[in-house]
Amino acid sequence: MKLGVITNGIDNDLAHALQVMNEFGLTQAELQFVGDKEVGDHSSAEIDQIKELVAKHNVEVSCISRGLFGGMLLGPLTPQSPEYLEQIDALRRCISMAQSLDCSLVRVMSFRKEMIIFGSHGADIWNVSVGAWDKLLELMRLPVQIAEEEGVTLVAETGNNAMITSAYLGRRLIDELDTDHFKLLWDPCNSLYCNEPAYPDGYNELRGGYIGHIHLKDSLLDIPRATVQCTALGEGHMAPHLEPLAKALKADGYKGSVSLESVYRPDGGTFEDGFRASVNTMKKLYA
Repeated sequence: MKLGVITNGIDNDLAHALQVMNEFGLTQAELQFVGDKEVGDHSSAEIDQIKELVAKHNVEVSCISRGLFGGMLLGPLTPQSPEYLEQIDALRRCISMAQSLDCSLVRVMSFRKEMIIFGSHGADIWNVSVGAWDKLLELMRLPVQIAEEEGVTLVAETGNNAMITSAYLGRRLIDELDTDHFKLLWDPCNSLYCNEPAYPDGYNELRGGYIGHIHLKDSLLDIPRATVQCTALGEGHMAPHLEPLAKALKADGYKGSVSLESVYRPDGGTFEDGFRASVNTMKKLYA
């Protein structure tokens, strides 16, 4: 496995974030925000500067991670909706940025969550958001077509507020899209919030090449109270899953990247402090 971090989880100043990465021997820089801009909004000159910084610090760009399609309600959208086409334009910019940085992965999100997608024996009438899954498939086909044409792979993240919240749903979407250019960006901590244990349940859904990229973080979750408290890696509800998951990935020969998603901020500290509280745990288990 190749280990890295979402760089703005250390600092939006990319030069500083890469310096900290070098300090800990991480080689994979996942880009989400650089400076005051989200990826896909940088000029050609700014992308050249990013490329120079990445080369100077001897790291690779693992994923271009804009929040594409995130939070968009499926119901009113069509492939001709202006807001959908704006996201398609942003996707094309992200793909261009990825190609400039020799990166093969571009993140997408899976629109806004509908709580109950499937059901039967009456639930199909009273509980299911009828048509939501088919709409998701319809709206993902153009992004997949663009990825195939451009030779990149889209990775859909398991998000708390997304249609794809679990490894199970991620696998189902990948199977139904039937392409080699769409995989899962698995965030197993997010999937804990939809009651899917990371190991063995989630991981067993994804064996056989479904994982394109992994985010690691930890949290204490209280679903009835709709509450999440971020923690250092190994101090939350991911703790019992981290070691067996690492062993399984190694045994199965996973060669992709694992990004520490540095969203933990200790009391009185910074997100960089949270990164420093977690990175050695990741290295000990996943290196």
